[in-house]
Amino acid sequence: MKIKLLITLLLAIGLLSACAGFDPHSMDMNQAVHNAKTKADHEALAQHYEEVAKEMQLKVEEHKKILSEYEREPWLIGKQQATGFGVHCQRLIDVYEKAAEENLEMAKMHREIAQ
Repeated sequence: MKIKLLITLLLAIGLLSACAGFDPHSMDMNQAVHNAKTKADHEALAQHYEEVAKEMQLKVEEHKKILSEYEREPWLIGKQQATGFGVHCQRLIDVYEKAAEENLEMAKMHREIAQ
């Protein structure tokens, strides 16, 4: 029982700290996209989108590891809870993968504009 509680607590703290420290859009994207006129502006936007894509891919890897833990040892937190958490993790993996793809596509478009 103590191990179950400890694992749940550690996962919750990890997820909360990951969400709290992650700010993919630290710049005002509306203004940055609207004001982008030079090659350098579009290169900066492309780099920003690539950095966000990398962050999204790190989140994908993080949630894949968590999902594998749920699948490998479901008895630690209960099979039903592990299944629920696993579904949640898979949804997050899908969302983060899509976000990474979209950000890479935006980076590609801004690189093409910069040319």
